[in-house]
Amino acid sequence: MKYNLAFKYRIYPNKEQKLLINKTFGCVRFIYNTILYTANKFYEETGKNKIITPASLKSENQFLKEVDSLALSNAQLKAKISKLHEYIKNCRRDFLHKLSKKLSETYNVVVVEDLNIRGMSQALNFGKSVGDNGWGMFLRMLEYKLMFLGKQFLKIDKWFPSSKTCSKCGNIKRGAEIIRKKL
Repeated sequence: MKYNLAFKYRIYPNKEQKLLINKTFGCVRFIYNTILYTANKFYEETGKNKIITPASLKSENQFLKEVDSLALSNAQLKAKISKLHEYIKNCRRDFLHKLSKKLSETYNVVVVEDLNIRGMSQALNFGKSVGDNGWGMFLRMLEYKLMFLGKQFLKIDKWFPSSKTCSKCGNIKRGAEIIRKKL
């Protein structure tokens, strides 16, 4: 039988360690804010990106030499990661805007099924991938764009037998089971 064990320890730093921790946090915050400010200012002035390293700031700010340079480098990585997250968020939002605009201009009525996203991600072991696709944001965009154009947006219940209903005549197949495929 396999066991996962975990141990929790609380470590209390002494005065010297507290001082070093506080200095490190302060320097990391300083590095992050300085890199972000300098890069944004350079981009506004020139329209180009400038790579700034923590090492380049050490010569101007001697107090940065007192702390671990790995922690300072992590501050730069944090800035890069936050920019990447922002880029991904903007790409997703752009795609959702374009798709909802296309659908709202193409169709007079859009009917969507009210899905239980949280339940789907847990039942199908998709993790965050299902919730991360922006379904709720997409529905809100689609709804307001259709409303603005005077078109209809309808939400049907998740238990509505849409897969059992004939698209031509509207007959509902009784007793037809949905085939579930095991992955």
